[in-house]
Amino acid sequence: MSEDKIILGIDPGTTVMGYGLIHIKKKEISMLNFGIIQLKKIETHPDKLKRILERLNGLILEFKPDEMAIEAPFFGKNVQSMLKLGRAQGVAIAASLNHNVPYEEYSPRRIKQAITGSGGASKEQVAAMLQSVLRFEEMPKYLDATDGLAVALCHHYSKGIGENNKNKSGSWKGFLNSNPDRLK
Repeated sequence: MSEDKIILGIDPGTTVMGYGLIHIKKKEISMLNFGIIQLKKIETHPDKLKRILERLNGLILEFKPDEMAIEAPFFGKNVQSMLKLGRAQGVAIAASLNHNVPYEEYSPRRIKQAITGSGGASKEQVAAMLQSVLRFEEMPKYLDATDGLAVALCHHYSKGIGENNKNKSGSWKGFLNSNPDRLK
């Protein structure tokens, strides 16, 4: 069975949210689109969340992704910033679920590891590797856009097994369900 799917990758943010869309057809990976949702000039947090919802709804309706991948929150020192980031991520997840697009989460370290081979890679290193793999000419002004692509590509490389499915697939039961021919 040949693979043919579109993956939407999201790098959540409350000032700038990055997104990237890739198309997997057979074994070929191509970039469909990438960019940012600029939120800096929007004054209130509820208005930022509304803008995120509107833009993601538009992207989902335009590109009709089969799956969405999103960067999981990491622990920071500023609790208020973490709460706002969590809300932005929640709105993105709600947009995908509202359109029946399944989603998966990936840690920032895992995304960098999948793209560059190093979990401590910089945004610039991730962007350069993506530019090589996906063959786009101009580097975007905001690397949040390439971060969105990185999340989508990590999802593809991880065969859709992120933080939500890790325990199911990493268990013996999950292994046996995935490999019934290995039972004696």
